[in-house]
Amino acid sequence: MEAGALVIIFALLMLFAFLGLGAWATTKAVGAAKRSVDRTITQARRTVEDTTLKAKSLGQIGVTASLAQLRLDLRTSMRATQQALQDGVRSDPSLKESIGLFERLSAHGRELDDELRRLEQEPDRKRTAEMLPELRERAAKIKQSADSLRWAARERARRFSADELSSLSDQIEVESGALRDWSRAPADDLAAAAAAWDAAQTPPGAAPGRGAQAEPGPAALKPSAPAPSYPWQKTPRPEATT
Repeated sequence: MEAGALVIIFALLMLFAFLGLGAWATTKAVGAAKRSVDRTITQARRTVEDTTLKAKSLGQIGVTASLAQLRLDLRTSMRATQQALQDGVRSDPSLKESIGLFERLSAHGRELDDELRRLEQEPDRKRTAEMLPELRERAAKIKQSADSLRWAARERARRFSADELSSLSDQIEVESGALRDWSRAPADDLAAAAAAWDAAQTPPGAAPGRGAQAEPGPAALKPSAPAPSYPWQKTPRPEATT
């Protein structure tokens, strides 16, 4: 009975664990889908706003066109700088400090963009026209700072790429030289190596160059030495002659 209860409890725990895991996975999937949708909506909104600003800057004149052109230039510069820094920090972590500075600059850029958007709806065009010089100056400062960060990041990436290419070329030249030396080993070196191998195989006292050869046996015509005689042996009887 107790064993059955333990099995049931274990099965319930496993069921709850799978349910919890499934709920967590579902939450993660929903969150990822929501972030993807949000990014898509934000990108679409930006595209629509940029298209509208281009239309205003080209199709209208006066204050409205100036405000639209200021917003368009500011947004284009900030977006290009943000993309350059995000791409560069993947291979150069030192750009994190530059990203921090850009985030502070972005706060001023968003503030100016919001102000320009509100002024587009301002009915007092005369008052808005009087504000244009100051607005242009602010936009120019923000744009100049963003451009400076963007070009510095790009120049840094090009310099790192050039240094890496130069180092790689030097290594390849060294490796290529080593490969060429190995591929044309001189015949003298090969002969010396063969002679050294033969010398290592020749036993002491043997003629050089003949390797391990068997010692020559006794000559065929050389008489053999008489066998030794001992006192306890009988004297051999001479054979009878007829």
